[in-house]
Amino acid sequence: MLIGCPKEIKPQEFRVGMTPAATREVVAHGHQVLIETGAGLGAGFDDAAYTAAGAQIAASAEDVFARADMIVKVKEPQAVERARLRKGQILFTYLHLAPDPDQTRDLLASGVTAIAYETVTDALGGLPLLAPMSEVAGRLAPQVGAWALQKANGGRGVLMGGVPGVGPAEVVVIGGGVVGTQAARVAAGMGADVTVLDRSLPRLRYLDDVYRGVFKTRYASTEATADLIIRADLVIGAVLIPGAAAPKLVTRAQLSTMKPGAVIVDVAIDQGGCFETSRATTHQDPIYTVDGIVHYCVANMPGAVARSSTIALGNATMPFMLALADKGWRKACTDDVHLAAGLNTHAGQLTNAAVGMALHLPSVTPAAIIAG
Repeated sequence: MLIGCPKEIKPQEFRVGMTPAATREVVAHGHQVLIETGAGLGAGFDDAAYTAAGAQIAASAEDVFARADMIVKVKEPQAVERARLRKGQILFTYLHLAPDPDQTRDLLASGVTAIAYETVTDALGGLPLLAPMSEVAGRLAPQVGAWALQKANGGRGVLMGGVPGVGPAEVVVIGGGVVGTQAARVAAGMGADVTVLDRSLPRLRYLDDVYRGVFKTRYASTEATADLIIRADLVIGAVLIPGAAAPKLVTRAQLSTMKPGAVIVDVAIDQGGCFETSRATTHQDPIYTVDGIVHYCVANMPGAVARSSTIALGNATMPFMLALADKGWRKACTDDVHLAAGLNTHAGQLTNAAVGMALHLPSVTPAAIIAG
């Protein structure tokens, strides 16, 4: 199989879909790799590193899309990229279709077999290809939140850890999954007073047992959320419903109850965001203010630390990519129900029920497509 990796073209996206290490593995399995020239530079990998690993270098993205049997990326394909996809081709990348009807329509029209990193599952009910980027985004969230809290950036001018005689920032993390746990760990490590909200009592018990009071936990009722955001200097949204649009947990009306200059960091923005006032921003222009509340809603937060993120993502995606290349998508998905859960579109049909519900589109099960 010829695997193609184009340069990412989403604004301020420096990650790349394949590392030289992944390239070497793919070539060792008897496949070919085509990398667009300069694709890895943002993550610190030059063309020579890919050539040494056995890849061919393509002069353009058009060449990669035209020749490759499987396209491996990081972010969802942009409009110009979607126009280059074709029936019979495999697309393996993050998609986040639920809040993106235009992308969904284009993928269906192309006939491409699209497998989304964020809906591949594992035996423990986790999302193994989303987890590494969730870890990165979670650890970044308090860091960017602390920056946004600075007065020059429109924030309250509050130091996360305080100083002797001055209390620390109050941080609320909505969601106790991978993102929320990492965010809480880092915020507490910065000296902040942290509370994590979640609706799963077993998860709250786990956090309490493992972290032993490093941060507080509270059941995520509507009342608890409303009560905590009033006191918060920083609110981090870390809620995920796999494949579906994120629920809106804080309304615009509630912003008036928050401290002027408080900061919202919406890590769920690539699934539509969990605050009513969230809209996607970029690393180039990351923040905006609504009703006196600073919003940080960058949709590709891990792109800020492109090298670490690329290596972490490559480690996670490599075995699945190899299975797709070695067996073809149908046999690979037949052999692995967790990879099959990543199937989102095939030959003009939507194969993710959560996306169908979010966008009011008909869908079929991956099993029905695989069996077909």
